Amino acid sequence: MIINNFMANMTEKESATRGIWTAAMDYAFNKESIAKEHLIENISNGKAVILHNKNKDKFVGIGRGLTTKINASIGTSTNHIDIKEEVRKAKIAEDGGADTLMELSVGGDLDFIRKEVLNNTSLPVGTVPLYQAFREAIDRYKNPVKMPENLVFDVIEKQCESGVSFMAIHSGLNLISLERLKKQSYRYAGLVSKGGAYLVAWMIENNKENPLYERFEDVLKILKKYDTVLSLGNGLRAGSTHDSFDRAYMQELIINCELCDIARDYGVQVIVEGPGHIPIDEIEANVKIQKRMSNEAPFYVLGPLVTDVAAGYDHISSAIGGALSSSYGADFLCYVTPSEHLGLPSGEDVEIGVKAAKIAAHIGDMIKLKKNGDDLNISKARRDIDWEKQFKYSIDPEYARKLFKLKNQDDTAGCSMCGEFCAPLRIRKYFKYEIKQGKKS
Repeated sequence: MIINNFMANMTEKESATRGIWTAAMDYAFNKESIAKEHLIENISNGKAVILHNKNKDKFVGIGRGLTTKINASIGTSTNHIDIKEEVRKAKIAEDGGADTLMELSVGGDLDFIRKEVLNNTSLPVGTVPLYQAFREAIDRYKNPVKMPENLVFDVIEKQCESGVSFMAIHSGLNLISLERLKKQSYRYAGLVSKGGAYLVAWMIENNKENPLYERFEDVLKILKKYDTVLSLGNGLRAGSTHDSFDRAYMQELIINCELCDIARDYGVQVIVEGPGHIPIDEIEANVKIQKRMSNEAPFYVLGPLVTDVAAGYDHISSAIGGALSSSYGADFLCYVTPSEHLGLPSGEDVEIGVKAAKIAAHIGDMIKLKKNGDDLNISKARRDIDWEKQFKYSIDPEYARKLFKLKNQDDTAGCSMCGEFCAPLRIRKYFKYEIKQGKKS
């Protein structure tokens, strides 16, 4: 029997632990190449989670044995508030193939913006509740460090109630990790997480522990009530490849992995977040350390970016880092757009960022899950000069077809790249078979 766990007042993890097959599991199973027993086992032991857009009944599975998923972040800034534009970006991201959205607005009527985004997408939507808590503290008290502790918990509850599927919550940034930051004499790139920076300022100015750490059980009570997935935020993530793997980042990761165990025991689905900026030769170690310390919790990475000099092309740097991260075991990639480090992304930036992340996720899954069937199919289509099949198996069939028509004046077999010097056209009459594992087929 398939049940709706949301109606049954159980989290997906609790249902899996009891051996109950849910509508969400069934949805994920039908989308993925994974055995039922493996899916329910991975959810039960916290190695996979299922995000649920409760307003649209759309599910997305993330974690062990599942394809690498990609997130597209949208949202207003204090300098640019255009709700219609953010809704348009949400639709562009969904149409482009994003699996989830993060609504990260910090300017304007945040409740209304979130409502509009939720109403206009079927994707699971995530947030960073600290953004709204500090925004409301600025509006009410003219100073974010005057934020009352209870305000952030009120915001978490309000956002969960509105239908948010997952939340980046910065519980691992506590006084211990802050001490590591102080003792290493700060950083080359400073702090780059908005939530992390505001929280550090709050802790220093108030001489208090992070309430999201000190009252972690209160966080879990709210998230469990709505089966909102906890994404343990990376408030001290590196914003420079020179800051990668520093003591502050590692301390927060250790604490997040400890909190991950507590959340699992509480019945809450949980993801652990990672970098950030990281040199290409450290990516494998980064993924393996997170997986080992968290007992293979789903790993969510921002990019990561493998160089600091690619302003305007950071989607490319991110795709390189994302592909490697996925191949080594990361489960969830947050896209990066060409506007990263330069300004609020446009709709076109969002589309480019999604496509780059999709390519990265696919490259990773070719290694991690051996999902290379489309690559084989498109290779055969290129050999046979079958353009429709080439379009079919492309990451973006519509764009591939559009570019082909733009670059070619007729429907001849070859293309304008080589013209009469088309290698497949020249040689194919001499070979009748394709070779596979030493046998003709």
